Amino acid sequence: MKLIIFLGNPGLKYRKTRHNIGFMAGDFYAKHRRVKFKNSPKFGAALAEIIETTNESEKILLVKPQKFYNLTGEVVATLAKFYKIPTKDILVICDDLNLPFSKIRLRQQGSDGGNNGLKSIIAHLGSDFARLRIGTANHLAATTRDTDYVLGKFSRSEQADLPVIFEQVSRFIDEFSDISY
Repeated sequence: MKLIIFLGNPGLKYRKTRHNIGFMAGDFYAKHRRVKFKNSPKFGAALAEIIETTNESEKILLVKPQKFYNLTGEVVATLAKFYKIPTKDILVICDDLNLPFSKIRLRQQGSDGGNNGLKSIIAHLGSDFARLRIGTANHLAATTRDTDYVLGKFSRSEQADLPVIFEQVSRFIDEFSDISY
């Protein structure tokens, strides 16, 4: 079983903010795979399950934690423990204000890089899990407080580029999950 974690903040207030690009990528991927997220109060997350078509014993669990960004480690640790998922089978997708908008970086392990969601997950699981960072920085990032910037909305031109970014993210997820069609 693979665990794909999409980071963001719950609630309409944060829906289309830079910090929620993980949630947005998750929604795009779920639609692409024709699955729907369902709230699971037991885990504090919205979950969607994909059963691999060529190997029905292989499952992929898509997760949008419903706790705030800096508490996501609790949700991820609970799911990993419940389903007995080793950290090598976990992929976390999040925003990165240190990367230029639309740049995608995949690492098999590493630091939190200043990302509070990753910091929380590392505190609960250690750093031996894959993370896919989606760059959100633009010319405003250097002149705006980090909190205000990540909780800000994308520009119109950035919004127009999001589907292309999400297509790339979807390919990374498929490769990580060894999904066949």
